[in-house]
Amino acid sequence: MPDFDALPHERKLECLRELATAALASYDLPPASPPVLINLSENATYRVEDPASGRRWALRVHRDGYHTTAGIRSELAWLQALRTDRVVITPVPVPGRDGDLIQKVGHPSMPGPRHVVLFDWESGAEPSEKDHLTDKFGILGEVTARMHRHSERWGRPAGFERHTWDFDTSLGATPHWGSWRDGMGLDPEKEALFARTVALIGRRLASFGKRPDRFGLIHCDMRLANLLVDGDTVKVLDFDDCGFSWRLYDAATAVSFFEHEPHVPELMAAWVDGYRRVLRLPAEDEAEIPTFVMLRRMLLVAWIGSHAETDLAQSMGVSYTATTCPLCEDYLSRFG
Repeated sequence: MPDFDALPHERKLECLRELATAALASYDLPPASPPVLINLSENATYRVEDPASGRRWALRVHRDGYHTTAGIRSELAWLQALRTDRVVITPVPVPGRDGDLIQKVGHPSMPGPRHVVLFDWESGAEPSEKDHLTDKFGILGEVTARMHRHSERWGRPAGFERHTWDFDTSLGATPHWGSWRDGMGLDPEKEALFARTVALIGRRLASFGKRPDRFGLIHCDMRLANLLVDGDTVKVLDFDDCGFSWRLYDAATAVSFFEHEPHVPELMAAWVDGYRRVLRLPAEDEAEIPTFVMLRRMLLVAWIGSHAETDLAQSMGVSYTATTCPLCEDYLSRFG
């Protein structure tokens, strides 16, 4: 049996597409056009379309070993509750022919079956960092606060299981996305600068603590690619990384991959204003937002290094590491 991990990248994509095509038989769908890959990160996500009606779905093939069945079921439980309770519009998962929202589909190249989930397609447009986003960030802050309030009050189902995103599992000893030291384009000088930055982040997060009003179940990946804007409505997609972390980490993820842009402070201020329309946010907490922006930035340096085969990592790569240096220097000078 071929070793999937040892296959060339293009062959991996072929195998994943073959698995996605086979997975369609698990659902009561009309004859559909072949799945089209629209995103490859932790998972492979495909667009599926019925050419007769134009109806679409999003098919997600999960990365092997990233989440357990219980973990995926927990993700789906929260995103469904958010929609049912009218907190925010989230994707609607589609059950398979057997009634289960999670299907398992195998491929000869893979040692075991992959988890597969199908969602109804949501309308709207992905915002861009090149748009004028200040007003949208105010809405996003408000939506995020509603989600945090919901997670605080929501009765989680038995067996609820999600990742924890704290310092150790982000930049410390047991990182979910690999070590920041494996980032692209690192040299001894950059590594030393990043090490000082990571150490400072760790000290400040330890001092900030994990009180329930600061740390809980959050989305953990509220970047623009996981949002859809439909008029004045912001829809939230892709809960695959949702888990337990600091609430302000959701603010930092909103500026993922463009943390270095000069308009980010303006966006953060709008996010805070929107958040405070729903929940209290003390000034001392707001003052720590730059730490969470740096936490996310360093975590993405690690993600790029451990996902070098993806288009996103290749497009950011060395330049992303290089533009992280001024951020580190500024952070160290302000908070060190």
